[in-house]
Amino acid sequence: MIGAGTGGLIGKLLEHGYTDIDAVDISQCALEQLRSHLGQHASSVRFSRADVRSVVFDTEVDVWHDRAVFHFLLGDSDQAEYAARAATAVRPGGHLVIGTFSAQGPEQCSGLPVCRHTRASLSSVFAPYFHVLDAMERDHITPWGAHQQFVHLLMQRCES
Repeated sequence: MIGAGTGGLIGKLLEHGYTDIDAVDISQCALEQLRSHLGQHASSVRFSRADVRSVVFDTEVDVWHDRAVFHFLLGDSDQAEYAARAATAVRPGGHLVIGTFSAQGPEQCSGLPVCRHTRASLSSVFAPYFHVLDAMERDHITPWGAHQQFVHLLMQRCES
């Protein structure tokens, strides 16, 4: 999971019997909070403090999941590095699930500028390596009640 943070998705995956999970975040504090939250189940997770553009895994991964990291990459070169890193990490036939701010999403998040995408612009970043299986836009309601528009893509790694 890219941008694992302190969120609950990893805990839910573990509850459903998934193992062999990588939790990647740029914040060591977030990873420590996640490890503490998972308790004894933390032993089923590999924790990596890393920049998503340079993260390296021991083996290819089946699924790369990112909700709300990609939109912090503002430049084309950073986005291309991300896509290339994902392509290196995800096994051929594996999947990439990404959620990022849509064209109608906010222009800032946590006080930082963000890059917003349409389905087409997001899929074009990954087109050399992945093909889109499904896409949707959805209204995310934050814990403080604000509405944020996201675009989500499910992509599959090309075989060659």
